[in-house]
Amino acid sequence: MRLFDSHLHLDEESFDVDRAAVVKRAEGQGVALLLTLGTTLESSRRAVALSKQFPGVYAAVGVHPNYAAHAAPGDWEEIERLATEPRVVAIGETGLDLYWKTVPLDTQRDWFRRQITLAQRLDKPFSVHCREAEAEVVEELRRAAATAPLRGVMHSFAGSAATARSCLSLGMHISFSGMVTYKKSAALRELLREIPADRILVETDAPYLPPQSVRGKRNEPAFVRLTAEAIAAELGQSLEVFSHQTTANACRLFGVAIPDTP
Repeated sequence: MRLFDSHLHLDEESFDVDRAAVVKRAEGQGVALLLTLGTTLESSRRAVALSKQFPGVYAAVGVHPNYAAHAAPGDWEEIERLATEPRVVAIGETGLDLYWKTVPLDTQRDWFRRQITLAQRLDKPFSVHCREAEAEVVEELRRAAATAPLRGVMHSFAGSAATARSCLSLGMHISFSGMVTYKKSAALRELLREIPADRILVETDAPYLPPQSVRGKRNEPAFVRLTAEAIAAELGQSLEVFSHQTTANACRLFGVAIPDTP
């Protein structure tokens, strides 16, 4: 069995004390591949460095919508350069966030559009953050899809079934985090049945959003197994079948070789 944690932030400070042990624990739970995503230029640089340090770690580079207003002159050009690094397999974390209201929507849109365009130009997928901005995100995806096909994933999806259908119709994948295990997430669990088997991914968003059984703890990539187990049970599948499918999906999306099963 091999799992792919398709979205986490391994560069976060909370991992500084035991990062190598975190990766080792993930391997012990069958998590063979990790995608660590940047949220700023500096975070993206760290993600690239980590991808070179750990064989099972790949990187995505980008600017998170909540940090878009803090980008300095020259940051974008460096993101473009980093995006061509061999172990950078995606662009992001990008998207729109209307929950915090700390960055003007126009600024967020500008950075979202830039990053989708970069992904299209480099033929790499992109990872989308969407919080209380479902209509706006779908609008931007439709705008981008009019110029070139989309390859991307809605990360830690927590939106409506209608939004999921719109994203799927545009060619997007849907990724589920530990949020799907929360008691309040019955609608999200119901949505699982609507996602085509070849478009579903699983993630931690570590160190955030730990699954229900470990809430209150720092999330880490080993816990993606808990989320995978919960989703597999909800779908009436074995963990083996579900992990095989989601790992194949993620490897295909990110252009990564499927690891051998021992």
